[in-house]
Amino acid sequence: MSRIDAIAARCARIAEARAFTYAISAVIVANAVVLGLQTYPAVTGDAGALLNTLDGVFLGVFVVELAIRMLAHARHPLGFFRSGWNVFDFVVIVGSLLPGLRENTTLLRLLRLARIVRLVRFLPDLRVMITAVGRSVPGVASLAVLTVLLLYVYGIVGWLIFADHDPAGYGNVGDAMLTLFVLLSLENLPDQIEMGLEVSRLTLIYFISYVLVAAFLLFNMLIGVVLSSFEEAQEIEFRRTQDERRAAAAATDDETDDRHVALLDHVHELRGALERIESEAQALVADGERRRGG
Repeated sequence: MSRIDAIAARCARIAEARAFTYAISAVIVANAVVLGLQTYPAVTGDAGALLNTLDGVFLGVFVVELAIRMLAHARHPLGFFRSGWNVFDFVVIVGSLLPGLRENTTLLRLLRLARIVRLVRFLPDLRVMITAVGRSVPGVASLAVLTVLLLYVYGIVGWLIFADHDPAGYGNVGDAMLTLFVLLSLENLPDQIEMGLEVSRLTLIYFISYVLVAAFLLFNMLIGVVLSSFEEAQEIEFRRTQDERRAAAAATDDETDDRHVALLDHVHELRGALERIESEAQALVADGERRRGG
């Protein structure tokens, strides 16, 4: 093993160590506390120099952490930048060292604040949730458009029915859409039904249909989009973690790490196959019940 390979292997083991992850997470939390204390004039007046010193110490720790992670990819330096989190860490930490940015108080504080966001990379579950939020944006955007169309249609109908009886809530389509948007929470549904009954009992059809379509159907569709995005995020996170494990294993001559990565791949494939078999079995059972019922 060459010297570069030995350094890369040692740094990879350090970067993957649980103690290293906990230590960096503790430093990030401490950095967040210091950043919060610097917002109090009384505290900065008494201990401003100490807080600035601690901030410099934290930055030094982050520089060492970044160096270790980069050295772990010494055999393939560009592999470090294939991870979005590595790129984010590089920009935040190196940016804090640039003279031009350090002289700009606002940008420097923003970079210090960005260091706190780095805690996400050490919390896998939170990382999955953030990825899921990003994956759900297109579906949520489509639902938002559908919701606006629904509010507009029901708003026009509500204006036609209640404009004279409740001008504050349905005086124009804008007021009607706002009233219906608040109605999505169902908090004021009894009041709206009571107001509608003063006009006609047929207004129950208007409110019940709106609640069924908007409050129930759309919310269930939103939940479905989020759950689907969460499953996609879990798959993405697993693949990303496996790529990191595979890169770390490639940096060493120990075949145990390679077998461990391969075993995790096989377990993941087996779990996916079992889920597909379960889904197909449930579909067959449901189809059989429909045929017997018919």
